[in-house]
Amino acid sequence: MNKQYFIAGIAVLAAASLAAAPINRSTRSSSRSRAAAAAAAAASEEGEEGKEIAVRIEQYPKLGRQATLMAPSLGNQSTIGQAYTKPRSWIVLEAKYQTQARCIDQLTFEWHVLLETKSATSKDKEGQAKLAPYSYFSQTVTYVNIPRGTHAASVCLHPSYLEQYGEPKAVGLVVKDGNGKEIVGDAFSEIQGIKSHTKFWEDDKIMNAKTAGDQPMIERRQGLQDRSKTLWALVNPNDFELVLQ
Repeated sequence: MNKQYFIAGIAVLAAASLAAAPINRSTRSSSRSRAAAAAAAAASEEGEEGKEIAVRIEQYPKLGRQATLMAPSLGNQSTIGQAYTKPRSWIVLEAKYQTQARCIDQLTFEWHVLLETKSATSKDKEGQAKLAPYSYFSQTVTYVNIPRGTHAASVCLHPSYLEQYGEPKAVGLVVKDGNGKEIVGDAFSEIQGIKSHTKFWEDDKIMNAKTAGDQPMIERRQGLQDRSKTLWALVNPNDFELVLQ
């Protein structure tokens, strides 16, 4: 049944109910209130279903050293003691987003990250000189049952990646709905030759560029993890919705 006719039907039934009721001011007032509430609820439902999913990214991931964090301490209990005594930092890419719909079935976040080798924290400069200038990582994370409000999305790289391959110098983030339609997204870069607000990962000239020595400028690697699969899942867990496995 067409919802407009449904709403009109509610109003007609409400009017008929009022006409049949005894002439009593309190009864009449109560009946009118219930009829108005029912009509308003039906109209609200119609507007809610017709409204497109609204997602707005309030804060995009940071770049460089600002994207690195010291690992949170979970205590010193261990049967072997502390094996690695030097402090180590993770690459933690975080975004804050806001949803307007009452509840969204699912949202997929596509992450694209370029690390710059020369910013690696390891002292093995000779070994790093043999690597490509940049390393590319990607990861897709899908959240489900997202209620209206402010949420966070995040992916992480283990400290060994920061030590060997460097800091994130370009990050792209794209959000898609349950049908794979892009809702919102952007990219930011501190790399010369890669402009912000462009999908560098889709540009073959960038991704397949060569050095002066005819070596790849960018090496594709794996290791970027959804936050829920790392120890960072224990930090502000209420900010993150359930991840579709």
